[in-house]
Amino acid sequence: MIALEKRPTPSRALSLSTPIIAVIITMIMGGLLFSVLGKNPIEAIRTIFWDPVFGEFAFYYRPQLLVKAAPLVLIAIGLSLGFKAGIWNIGAEGQYIMGAICGAAVGLAFYPTESRLIFPLMIVAGALGGWAWGMIPALLKVRFGTNEILVSLMLVYVADQLLASMSLGLLRNPEGMGFPGSRNFSDFAAGSSWINEAAGLHWGMAFAFIAVIFSYILLNRHILGFNIRLTGEAPRAARFAGVNPTRLILFCLGTSGALAGLAGFFEVTGPSGQINIDFASGYGFTAIIVAFLGRLHPVGILLAALLMALTYVGGDLAQGNLGLPSAAIQVFQGMLLFFLLALDLLTNYRVVLKTKGAA
Repeated sequence: MIALEKRPTPSRALSLSTPIIAVIITMIMGGLLFSVLGKNPIEAIRTIFWDPVFGEFAFYYRPQLLVKAAPLVLIAIGLSLGFKAGIWNIGAEGQYIMGAICGAAVGLAFYPTESRLIFPLMIVAGALGGWAWGMIPALLKVRFGTNEILVSLMLVYVADQLLASMSLGLLRNPEGMGFPGSRNFSDFAAGSSWINEAAGLHWGMAFAFIAVIFSYILLNRHILGFNIRLTGEAPRAARFAGVNPTRLILFCLGTSGALAGLAGFFEVTGPSGQINIDFASGYGFTAIIVAFLGRLHPVGILLAALLMALTYVGGDLAQGNLGLPSAAIQVFQGMLLFFLLALDLLTNYRVVLKTKGAA
């Protein structure tokens, strides 16, 4: 009989290797999926993973990898802090949307004024918008003991409705001939996050790298980071050590909300360009995959975000060149999380064969 036996200590080798194994298995199973859809699996995998980096037009697609990875890094870094402490923010998509709305609203309020002070104000507003949305499940949890998973997730749908309302109401372009959507920030230099649009560089990328550095320092060189890791790994020991759970919940959910809000702000003032009904892109949910694929480590998250960005850019290529449906690309991305979580089981457990009598 096959059984699972708990390891005395988690396997470090498997912990480091399972993300790579999960990617390989995903490529194999994804190839089978594409084959069922009537596509050449080798060509599909090559288009997704090879062409954006080394293909004929890679010079155009490489900057797009950074554009796609930046919001994933910002959101996943924030989520990883909570996940490490056992605090589960699943509603980063809502915080992403609220950061975009608040940041864009401040910028549009000053349109068409040109001042260097406008963009910093927009950054602060975007971060505060995401922070405030993240603090709702935080305050409800510390005051009433609610489940932060359910509250944060339900708030995503509230944020979606607010986004639609703003696109059709307060933030709608008065010169847009009645069409939903705000003014385009590419026409408002003081409110644009692009550093060099031709090269695909915007301020969100710089903030993503800063977030990686500060997260690493926090988790490895600061007492707060130690408390976060201690609470996640040994909650009882954390209580005996005097760790304040209320403060930790407020910090983790507030920080993850602020970083998700920044991601939304940089997206709306850069690649997306405007507030519209279709602005919500699913980055908040994809970042959960990135956080776990990166092993909740800042550097790992950066690498995982680049890999996930590769599936975005390569997936778009596969849809255009091979006619793959977008749903198949989303299933392919979901497979990655599924196999990663499945293989994670082997980090703490090993498979053993037992005779019936011994069992």
